[in-house]
Amino acid sequence: MRSKKEDDDSYLGRFARLLKRPGVRLRRFDAAVRHDLYGAQHALSYVRHLARGNRIQRKAFFDTVDESRPPVLLIHGYLGTRGSMYILERRLNDDGLCVFSFNLGSLNVRDIRTSAFLIHRKIESILAQTSVKKIDIVGHSMGGLIGLYYVKKLGGHERVRKLVMMGTPQKGTWSALLGVATMGLVSSSAWQLLPGSRFLKELAAGSLPDQVQYFTIAAERDWVCPVGSTPLDGAESLTVPLGHSSLVMSEDVYRHVLYALKK
Repeated sequence: MRSKKEDDDSYLGRFARLLKRPGVRLRRFDAAVRHDLYGAQHALSYVRHLARGNRIQRKAFFDTVDESRPPVLLIHGYLGTRGSMYILERRLNDDGLCVFSFNLGSLNVRDIRTSAFLIHRKIESILAQTSVKKIDIVGHSMGGLIGLYYVKKLGGHERVRKLVMMGTPQKGTWSALLGVATMGLVSSSAWQLLPGSRFLKELAAGSLPDQVQYFTIAAERDWVCPVGSTPLDGAESLTVPLGHSSLVMSEDVYRHVLYALKK
C-alpha cells in the first residue's frame, strides 16, 4: 500500500498541487476570458458576413489546380449562407487554392439528402471544367453532414479526396430543438439534426469509404455543436479552445484547415 507521502509525491499529486496555486488558476481564468472575447468577436463577424447572403461574386480560376491542389468546395451550415464562409473562402483564395462556395438556399433548411444531391451536381460541374478527377470539401456544422452524406451515400468517395468537417454534429445536437420549435414545419433538416434521428442512423450505417481522408475540428466552447457530438471513427480529430462561429472566422483554425488540405 502506498503511503500518504508517496501519494503526495506522485505525478498526479504534484499536478493537483500545481492547479491549486493562485497563479495557475488566474492563468486558466485569463485564458478562458480571452477565448470568450475572441469568440464574441468572431460571432459578430460571422453575423455580419452571414448578412451578405448568397450574393457573393467571386470568379474561380482553374490554372492553379493540379492533383495535389484540387478545387475546394465550401459547404455552410444550418441557417447559414455563402456569406458565412466568406472569410474562409477569401483566405483559401489568397493562398492560391481554387475555391468555391455554394448557394444552398436562403437559410439552408432543406432535407440534408436533397442538399447532398445538389452538391453532387455542383461537383460534377466543377470537375468537368478541370483536368483533375477529385475535389476537397470543407463543411461547417451541418455542412459537414451534407458532405459526409454525399461521400457515403451518393458515390462521392470517387470524387472527393479530403473531407474536412468543422463543428459537425455527427451524433446530433440538442440545440436543434430551437430550429424545430421555430422552423420545424418548413425545415426537414432541423429534425434530422436531433440526436437519434432516422437520418443520423442512416448516415452512421456502414463504414467510411477508405478512398477519402477525413478530418474533424471541434470547438471546446461550442454550445451549438458540443465536442461530444463531433467524433467520427476513422477521422483525424482536433479540438480548439474556441466557439462555433470561430471555426470559420479564426485565423488559427484556418491554419489547421490549410494544413489538412495540403497534408
